[in-house]
Amino acid sequence: QVQLVESGGGLVQAGGSLRLSCAASGNIFRINDMGWYRQAPGKQRELVAAITSGGGTDYADSVKGRFIISRDNAKNTGYLQMNSLKPEDTAVYYCNARITTTRSLVSYYWGQGTQVTVSS
Repeated sequence: QVQLVESGGGLVQAGGSLRLSCAASGNIFRINDMGWYRQAPGKQRELVAAITSGGGTDYADSVKGRFIISRDNAKNTGYLQMNSLKPEDTAVYYCNARITTTRSLVSYYWGQGTQVTVSS
């Protein structure tokens, strides 16, 4: 069994920063790709940033230059540093990871989400 738990969300003023964490636990052999998604009210869930097992990164155009995705493989944890936040960044942020379990099963897992609210 594998679990992803996000933390670090909250309320921040426009221009501020937050750092989200995604801790994976359970029967993990290897965490492959990781990604952060967000879903605002009335909108579809969208990919914000992704990082491969080798450290390659990709970002949505709307967050390039402001957000940084990273990971600590030793801690089975991913991070999303969010700077220069804007009200339009307000959403529930979800962590997603493609994980190989100790039984050699490969699946995608989601966290429960963490709310980020940016006030103007």
